[in-house]
Amino acid sequence: MKEFIVSKNDANQRLDRFVAKAVPLLPESLLQKYIRLKRIKLNGKGAKRDDRLKEGDTLQLYINDEFFDVPTEENAYLKVGTPRLSIVYEDENIILTDKKPGMLCHSDGEWSYDTLIANIQAYLYQKGEWNPRGENSFAPALCNRIDRNTGGIVIAAKNAEALRIMNEKIKNREIDKYYLCAVCGRPNPKEGLLRGWIFKDSSKNQVFIKKQSCPGAKEALTEYRTLQTKSGLSLVECRLLTGRTHQIRAQMAANGTPLLGDGKYGSERVNRQYGEKGQALYSYRLKFSFKTEAGILNYLNGRSFSVQNIDFVKKYFDFDFFVDK
Repeated sequence: MKEFIVSKNDANQRLDRFVAKAVPLLPESLLQKYIRLKRIKLNGKGAKRDDRLKEGDTLQLYINDEFFDVPTEENAYLKVGTPRLSIVYEDENIILTDKKPGMLCHSDGEWSYDTLIANIQAYLYQKGEWNPRGENSFAPALCNRIDRNTGGIVIAAKNAEALRIMNEKIKNREIDKYYLCAVCGRPNPKEGLLRGWIFKDSSKNQVFIKKQSCPGAKEALTEYRTLQTKSGLSLVECRLLTGRTHQIRAQMAANGTPLLGDGKYGSERVNRQYGEKGQALYSYRLKFSFKTEAGILNYLNGRSFSVQNIDFVKKYFDFDFFVDK
């Protein structure tokens, strides 16, 4: 229990707004619940959310200590009242989530609780599968990341051993990643291998494709096949053979078929025509293709998982989603 004496500067505030500032990690839904349950008392009695505080009032908050901590990315999960997750697959070791476009995987320089990792940690914390107070160092973590405006499957590890193995398998290219994208025009040929060397300009957060190897550039390889073409757009499946920054976006643009909605590598005129402001790109399928021992994750070898509800596919293509191959 923590006790506050209302000062002159805090007087005339609504009770719920004062508590929200005093306990920054407490979710709004939990704050209102605690008021109803009288775990927040005003002058020793239950109170209402819109009670106005007066100078000298005493507030008693029967709230767990962790909610009073200074907000950081590490404790952002506490602020999540109802986790926003679309779970593709879950077991005792991993979670595969369908990250929606617009959501960050991690905080981008500033503290935020509305990130994928915060929602995953809140989900496991609220289920009782993860007790941060009982762990010395481990916290559920993401094994891969996807750009903010790209959607798709992200792997999260529930324990340290699963995290170690997944990181190793990703590093050794033992997990196949397939993307769907809507591109402007029609790729020629309809399928093939895009090969180039990517040079990154960190100051612009932009990459450039070189046809030949050069100092500072890294080779990028992408397999692609056209699934359907309609009304000036093509639905293309890409399989990453390397994992470079903006690889698909930059290579498709260099190939003459930029992604619809891509403000960095695409066509501003076409994007305006279709009213799209985010790249039509989705990491829709993962296949675990382990070539070496995978320890506690061996059972995943050969298994494939996919997302089928993708907005730009439904919006622009008459396409019955094909069965995983």
